[in-house]
Amino acid sequence: MKLEKKLRVGILGATGMVGQRFVTLLADHPWYEITVLAASPRSAGQTYEEAVGKRWKMTVPMPEKVKNMTVVDLNCPENVVDKVDFVFSAVDMSKDEIRRIEELYAKTETPVVSNNSAHRWTPDVPMVIPEINADHFAIIEAQKKRLGTTRGFIAVKPNCSIQGYAPAFAAWKEFEPYEAVVCTYQAISGAGKTFKDWPEMCENIIPFISGEEEKSEQEPLKIFGHIENGEIVKAKEPVITSQCIRVPIPDGHTAAVFVRFRKPATKEQLIEKLVNFKGIPQELELPHAPKQFIQYREEPDRPQVRLDVNYEGGMGVTIGRLREDTVYDWKFVGLAHNTLRGAAGGAVLCAEALTAQGYITAK
Repeated sequence: MKLEKKLRVGILGATGMVGQRFVTLLADHPWYEITVLAASPRSAGQTYEEAVGKRWKMTVPMPEKVKNMTVVDLNCPENVVDKVDFVFSAVDMSKDEIRRIEELYAKTETPVVSNNSAHRWTPDVPMVIPEINADHFAIIEAQKKRLGTTRGFIAVKPNCSIQGYAPAFAAWKEFEPYEAVVCTYQAISGAGKTFKDWPEMCENIIPFISGEEEKSEQEPLKIFGHIENGEIVKAKEPVITSQCIRVPIPDGHTAAVFVRFRKPATKEQLIEKLVNFKGIPQELELPHAPKQFIQYREEPDRPQVRLDVNYEGGMGVTIGRLREDTVYDWKFVGLAHNTLRGAAGGAVLCAEALTAQGYITAK
């Protein structure tokens, strides 16, 4: 797919860590052009370079084309919506404030693709991993009726913690996974931090991440759910129990998973389903789609963050150590890049799928 003209995009919360990641992903995007960078009132009126200052957290330099863009106040949609066709949301506010501001933008007929969690459980807001449940975008028509819009809506991507195992469950759908135990080992960038500003994480782990276990257990069920009477009804299975641990890793969430199936499967069958699993991003060859969504590593010591976190540009998932278990049926280890596949990159891929399917168009 090739657009005749690039769509204009704004980034809400552009100065934060996820906002910075959006900037790097969109600076040279073949479909999108950054036309607005919006942030809190304290950053408004400054150039993007001035507003970020020494808080640039990416490993690549700030793109030249955004350095001198003037940051606008995200709380004033009138300064944004006439200059964009849609926006990405990565704002740092309370959930109530995020829900309000994202609906405010949607009601100006500006689609919102959000990295935030505030609307993940709004019944008519699709929460999508595009390879798994792009069909949930159909709920947008019901959402538009509620909002009173013709083109404005909100779509969200799910939490970073589930990216290393929910795709495996989707690939194994025919074997009916119904129960799982998951322990995630989550990078500090998931908290918007680096070792420079979180030195207490060096040589340390913290066995608590606020709200993360509920997200890890419940969000896959919405993804595996179905649309009924104008809302998304979550699936009943697989029932998941989880623990989430912060570990001293810059990027990459690892998951150790135990799973039970209703239908028997061999190791060869399970691996074949993983490596051949694909969806709309691969079929439509979207710009940020990994060519192969899931790779399986045979080595006994893989996946490793150092070796595998950037698989397919950080947009792929790596599974390894698949073996039979003495209590559950099977166990495995999964790895995904939390700020690419799990955050800004996943949101960009959602936007690409929405664009390809006609939900996001030029104003």
